[in-house]
Amino acid sequence: MPELPEVETTVRRLRPEIVGRTITGVRLDWSRHTPTPAELRSLLPGRTVVGMARRGKYLVLDLEPAGRTLLIHLGMSGRLLTAAPDADPDKYAHTVLSMDNGRQLRFSDARKFGRLYLLADPRTVLGRLGPEPLSDAFSAGWLTEQLARRRRAIKPLIMEQSFIAGIGNIYADEALHRAGLEPRRPANSLAPAEADALHGGIQAVLAEAIEHGGTSLDWVYPGGKMQMRLRVYGRTGRPCLACGSSIERIVLGQRSTHFCPCCQR
Repeated sequence: MPELPEVETTVRRLRPEIVGRTITGVRLDWSRHTPTPAELRSLLPGRTVVGMARRGKYLVLDLEPAGRTLLIHLGMSGRLLTAAPDADPDKYAHTVLSMDNGRQLRFSDARKFGRLYLLADPRTVLGRLGPEPLSDAFSAGWLTEQLARRRRAIKPLIMEQSFIAGIGNIYADEALHRAGLEPRRPANSLAPAEADALHGGIQAVLAEAIEHGGTSLDWVYPGGKMQMRLRVYGRTGRPCLACGSSIERIVLGQRSTHFCPCCQR
């Protein structure tokens, strides 16, 4: 699933092409959007994209006339790209927005877990999210205080979107390795210095991943370079880049989890 760095990279790539463009047509071949496809076909044409940002794993498109915000969640395999109408067809592009410059915004999603939300109040969706991990609201003091209140294993906790927005499986593994924390540790067992190390690990790995365009592990999200800098994720049996021990893989919270048994005791 695209995580915060991949979504942020997508926003930065598309913003110059999309902001200022007016939606002229809508094609929907998938019904799991909000509101219904018929309502989207009625409400979207004629609206202009006046801003584009990210919140957690959501792309946020501000529209004029005011009163509606378009949220896009890429799901497990979603990709957003612009193309000419006569470009090679994409059998997975089940949602296509036509723009006034003759280009299309194509939402290609092979596994069909992605969603569009056209909302009068985006807080009905975004209000459930925790703080942005690269924002001032996400301070080391805040994280230390919140961890002390929770007994849950640290890795699934930091992946919980209502706790911290935008972190998924890849960057949770990477942040915990940087912090030297075993992923099964109860959150409330972390000392303040360990919580501070986790705060630093989260911010460092997300910033680095954005700098390198996110992680590309398959055809779903091409173009990133962060996969060449991962320390533990997907490196089962390979030597830890810090100490040389073999990276181990376990299943935690129904997700593959990679860690170094020496660095992350």
